[in-house]
Amino acid sequence: MIRTLIGAFAVAMAVGPTAGQSPAPPTISSTAAPTAPIPIDHFASLPFLTAPELSPDGTRIAARIAIAGQLRLAIVPLADVKKMIMLGMGDSDLNNWQWVNNDWLIANIGSTEKVEGDDWYLTRIASVSADGKKISILGAKTAAQHAGNVLWTARDGSPHILLAMQTSIYSNDVGLWPEVRDFDVSTGKSVRVVPSTDKVSSWFTDASGAVRMGVAYDDDRRSYRLLYRTDPTKSFHTVSKVRGRGASLGSLPAMFLPEPGKALAFDDDDGFNALYAFDLATLKIGEKVFGKPGYDIGEIIPDATGTRVIGVRYTDTRARTHWFDPVLAKIQADIDQAIGARHAQITSWSNDFSVLIVKVAGADRPGAYYVYRPDEGRLRILAKVNEALGTDAQSPVSTIKYKARDGLEISAVLTLPKGKAAKDLPLIMMPHGGPAVRDDESWDWQAQFLASRGYAVLQPNYRGSTGFGTAFNEKGQGQWGLAMQDDLVDAVKWAASSGLADAKRVCIVGGSYGGYAAFRAAQRDTGIYRCAVSFAGVSDMPAMQRYDRGFLNGGQTNDYFRSFAPDLKSVSPINYAAQFSTPILIIHGKLDRVVQVRQSREMAEKLKAAGKPYRYVEQPLGDHHFSRQADRVQFLTELEAFLKEHNPA
Repeated sequence: MIRTLIGAFAVAMAVGPTAGQSPAPPTISSTAAPTAPIPIDHFASLPFLTAPELSPDGTRIAARIAIAGQLRLAIVPLADVKKMIMLGMGDSDLNNWQWVNNDWLIANIGSTEKVEGDDWYLTRIASVSADGKKISILGAKTAAQHAGNVLWTARDGSPHILLAMQTSIYSNDVGLWPEVRDFDVSTGKSVRVVPSTDKVSSWFTDASGAVRMGVAYDDDRRSYRLLYRTDPTKSFHTVSKVRGRGASLGSLPAMFLPEPGKALAFDDDDGFNALYAFDLATLKIGEKVFGKPGYDIGEIIPDATGTRVIGVRYTDTRARTHWFDPVLAKIQADIDQAIGARHAQITSWSNDFSVLIVKVAGADRPGAYYVYRPDEGRLRILAKVNEALGTDAQSPVSTIKYKARDGLEISAVLTLPKGKAAKDLPLIMMPHGGPAVRDDESWDWQAQFLASRGYAVLQPNYRGSTGFGTAFNEKGQGQWGLAMQDDLVDAVKWAASSGLADAKRVCIVGGSYGGYAAFRAAQRDTGIYRCAVSFAGVSDMPAMQRYDRGFLNGGQTNDYFRSFAPDLKSVSPINYAAQFSTPILIIHGKLDRVVQVRQSREMAEKLKAAGKPYRYVEQPLGDHHFSRQADRVQFLTELEAFLKEHNPA
């Protein structure tokens, strides 16, 4: 049974500081730390509850839960949580889920399978009855590699979805390009509404379920075509063409509006991604609907009909929602007033807004999910995200800004050890992966673990990060291992010159692109770091390029890799093992489908041949995302031991 699923919210709805208040400056010492370190497995625990979604009538939630370190799909009736249904997906990944109506939901699942001797990642949609008694894979007999792209769900309560799915794996077969089928999820029966069309890999629908637009891409010619029709009784016709490396069709509709010829689209007309009116006849943006100066807008939130925008999400120092709907705006304001400096995010709601799910958390705590009924005016606890850590504050987090050597202003997330003065601390440089993502003030189990051991943790949003406008993102082009790496060094120098960190006690820890940055730092940045830790890092850029271009649209992938640096070999640490100047811990999951494990295996072999100090740990069941609790525990255990040896706090 879900732990702590029943109970009242402990904090009264009293007026307090708003959730948007600035955190305390990093020079202020925090409250006293506990005398004994928090156990590793407390930080390594998988989130007990992830993304709970309410059924349209607000009587049930569907969510991913972690039981004994494994992930399951759960369906929970709010009236009686003891009747919770847990569904296993075998060895498949549970990628996402959503309700179709009150009686049916769908789940996107994926798994690696052998196809003609090679490992392929296959995606499918499973339909699940609300009572858990019936589960079926849609299109199981005809689906090829990818059959998990849900374009639309019915808004009238009927059990229908539109699913784009491949029916062939062969490039000379038109079935390689997805057809669109209307599935009745209650029976598994379907009818084709749009056939496979040569080179069209993306389809777009309006709120009524009419397929209105498609994007065709020819990899050999590096050319795009935009197909459009005004309604499903018409034929598609080409309305726009572009050609050449790096070419783009520009803005595409994010939502079709009920008014003929009208839509909404994202565009960076003023340098930052914002929401605009969009004319389908001219394919031009119009009036700006919403923007946030200095930051990019992330996504729109539609209403139950799919025809109206009720909010937009964006991130400045942390994730926020701007509500256009006055009811939700008032609810958000009331909750923010009640919870003080913690962060409240309305994550799901019934169609009539009578029941809502609210996550109350913070960068210093994993938080909990609550059920909120406006008629009651109380938040009632659903489940804590991390039962062991609860809702208590851990180490404080803030955002700082520093200047890179070329004058570029960069923001970074700073986590300080609880109870220690922010002076001459040992520092962990922790660059994010991607690199086209960003860090913000949200719960980070790795950073919080390191802070609990006495380290300050600095996470720069180096050039090439997203969320800070087009120009900032484009400054990362051609700068893998070069200016992007300099930004990390400049962050260390800021931390030392400000008195925050001891320049002689700095290590770098990162995963994915951050793992690459750790490899590169150990090889290039002599004298800056005492040690390095790479998880799932890239060491050989040309090898990664060869691997990725073996997939569909390999030419486009090839172009993408060429944008990383002028010479990929020259920024590949695997070619310079003799130059590594610090001990390095290398950890990689054998089942990683994003970065092949050979990237770390071969780097370790090169370091061994060069006589350099390293430790290599391969996780037999590990993936790219720490999906298994056991892998998280092992990673933190290895990390703690390595840092104690090479950079003790």
